[in-house]
Amino acid sequence: MSIRVRHEIGEAVVVEAAGGTEILRYVYRPDPEPFESRKPYAHPVRTLGGRTVTGYRPNDHRWHKGLQMTASHLSGQNFWGGNSYVHGRGYLPLAERVGSMRHDGFSGFSVTGERLDLVEQLTWVENAGSEWAREERGLSVHSVDAPAGAWVLDWSLRLRNVRDVDLVFGSPTTAGREMAGYTGLQWRGARDFTGGTVFGASGGGGLMGTQGAWLAFGTEHDDVDAHSTLVFAHAPENLGEGAIHPSHWFVRSEPIPSVAFSWAFFEEFVLPPGESFSYRYRIVVADGAWDRERVAAYLDGVPW
Repeated sequence: MSIRVRHEIGEAVVVEAAGGTEILRYVYRPDPEPFESRKPYAHPVRTLGGRTVTGYRPNDHRWHKGLQMTASHLSGQNFWGGNSYVHGRGYLPLAERVGSMRHDGFSGFSVTGERLDLVEQLTWVENAGSEWAREERGLSVHSVDAPAGAWVLDWSLRLRNVRDVDLVFGSPTTAGREMAGYTGLQWRGARDFTGGTVFGASGGGGLMGTQGAWLAFGTEHDDVDAHSTLVFAHAPENLGEGAIHPSHWFVRSEPIPSVAFSWAFFEEFVLPPGESFSYRYRIVVADGAWDRERVAAYLDGVPW
């Protein structure tokens, strides 16, 4: 199935499926509010049937914006946005801790009739203006398949420490809050996903803080008689011996729908000066209520 890509210079990259449905808007223009951690994000993300599956600035967490790369605890700075967790004091509105991710440009931009591949250069900037890290981010839209009712977004990053001291990655859990290990690539679901169905490759429920190759999150929408399913999947090397740090799932369906590929759920890890790490992720956006067998078969049929 063909796609159409529109680059709104200085604003966003927009992908439409055949028939005109906008399935992805990747916004790289900085948001106006520094406290929400200015950074690029993907919203809205939609199924081929036009169902919106991302939330933007919900009233419970204004800094949740669709699908975005984050780092909740990074050497004392907050690249997640909003309040910062401090052990013994809870969440505090520490604006001086909130960093940002600056879009520096696209070093690669390739479009065919069926695929978009872009490479973005970004700089992670701490609150006082010092540049801490350089990121090379890859986004690919492909496998747009009307009969299957699904399409795929691949998201990769390579992050290099440009400081002369270590960067220390953590989470609220490494700072003392139990089972709140959110950090890394994060999805905030549309409100329809609240109370949705979550399952993994080997079971459902109780997936918070566990490891696995993939996780699925499905819901029945309001207003229309329709279901949607999102599948979050690791590239094989993410969980192997070459990974810089083991990844765990941060996932909630209530009170808010959210998933993060957490790279520092239970333990901090260190990135020395000049060193880098990389991860690759896949998000399948599908119409319908998929079960475990259908998810597994689909993933097997779309190789990395």
